[in-house]
Amino acid sequence: MRVLVSDNLGEIGIQMFQEEEGIEVDVKTGLPPEELKSIIGDYDGLVIRSATKVTEDLLEAATRLKVVGRAGIGLDNVDIPAATKRGIVVMNTPGGNVVTTAEHAISLMLALTRNIPRGTSSLKAGQWDKKKLQGREIYNKVLGVVGFGKIGSIVADRARGLRMRVIVYDPYVTPEQIEKAGFESASLEELYQKADYITVHVPKMKETMGLLNKDAFAQMKDGVMVINCARGGIVNEADLYDAITSGKVARAALDVFETEPPGATPLIELEEVICTPHLGASTREAQTNVAVAVADQIIQYLKTGTIINAVNVPSVTGELLKKLSPFLTLGNRMGCLQAQLCNEPLKEVVIEYTGDFQELDMSPVSTEILKGLLTPMIQDEVNSVNAPVIAKERGIKVTETTNAGSEDYLNLMTVRIVTTETTNMVSGAIFGQYEPRVVKINKFRLEMIPEGHSAIIHNLDKPGAIGSIGSTLGNHDINIAQMQVGQDEDGEHNIIFLRTDTPIPDDVVEELRNLPLIKTVTPLEL
Repeated sequence: MRVLVSDNLGEIGIQMFQEEEGIEVDVKTGLPPEELKSIIGDYDGLVIRSATKVTEDLLEAATRLKVVGRAGIGLDNVDIPAATKRGIVVMNTPGGNVVTTAEHAISLMLALTRNIPRGTSSLKAGQWDKKKLQGREIYNKVLGVVGFGKIGSIVADRARGLRMRVIVYDPYVTPEQIEKAGFESASLEELYQKADYITVHVPKMKETMGLLNKDAFAQMKDGVMVINCARGGIVNEADLYDAITSGKVARAALDVFETEPPGATPLIELEEVICTPHLGASTREAQTNVAVAVADQIIQYLKTGTIINAVNVPSVTGELLKKLSPFLTLGNRMGCLQAQLCNEPLKEVVIEYTGDFQELDMSPVSTEILKGLLTPMIQDEVNSVNAPVIAKERGIKVTETTNAGSEDYLNLMTVRIVTTETTNMVSGAIFGQYEPRVVKINKFRLEMIPEGHSAIIHNLDKPGAIGSIGSTLGNHDINIAQMQVGQDEDGEHNIIFLRTDTPIPDDVVEELRNLPLIKTVTPLEL
């Protein structure tokens, strides 16, 4: 079997491949996309970091490819749905560089506070600008941590050691969990208003793109300092430039950018900005950790079928995987749907299997449900191995039951989510042998294919409701690929599931919400 290493990888990882009997490894880094595409069909495994773009076009040419391994966490550069459709396992190494990234955020904060980069460059230029480069103490200052996942929690812990006051915002972690860890829980608005420093540690997704923007900066204290070691685009760079030049933001430290490499930009040219070329995970220790992990994972999968740290397939044997495959897909989609239906911290997840499940180990499906549920909240860290651990760490109670009988379906899966404010229930079944369907959302019965750009709309069951929805979407050239209507048990309300060819823009969602017979509109990406 052949493995291609297309990005820089620690030498120890390459050595592991070279010493493994039955594995042949080629190291070809920096290949142009067309050249990579021309050779990818010869390989069973592909090892990448952030440079290689694993697109649908590349995967179409990867006729032998069985596994893609990312030496690191982020998978923004991999088309995971396209890989999944082709049966290609996508793995990452989530634990190898969390400490390194957290330490980099702290390093940037200290360098920013004491003007270390400017002091170095001015001294090398023959200047002695002591008065001009006066800094601050961080002792007793307020650090606002946005995102309390693995990296954010380590940053908070290190800042506490520096005797800073740490306040935390994470909509998916209960205040009790944050306070139990020894930190203050705050709303995003409170964090903006109180923090002397703000560091972001959230995944890059629709909800977090441009999170720190013009409106956010306007709420912050004058002279705040901003650090971003998460993902480019979470901080709106144009708005940050305006906030710095206006004096609202005193200084900023950036390790990631909307476009990488960013080239010469007005933001980077500001004296108040220090920056590094995405070095968050770049330490010897971290690169050794991820190189060893990715090599071990790919070797084990290619030689024994063992799956470790996969983001699109659970860790199961090949024989059981074939039996559970349709349920795994359904479970992941149901979890993802539930995540988008609730906006409060999770307290409990109840999973019920009703029907002919008695001889199957459904724990991998339960894990896949948790992965689908948690991924939109902490996207970069969740996989089929650590999802149960993350749920436990966040104080989420998970229970699983199996019952023998089902009146309506041969096999019915139900996921009930309890948050601090609400309870939501989603049920699903497999139609035929392989087709996943969501058949009930709370009190509403329907038949929903859980995939693609979608929306769930609650409306009054009156003439004109459905027509007004279709007209509004048509006016904006948005084509409805599928529509399912379910009726409330009281007969007064409907739930409408729409699948569209393109995402529904935010302004169109708002227009739908303002229609006379519409109660709620929830856009979904499944």
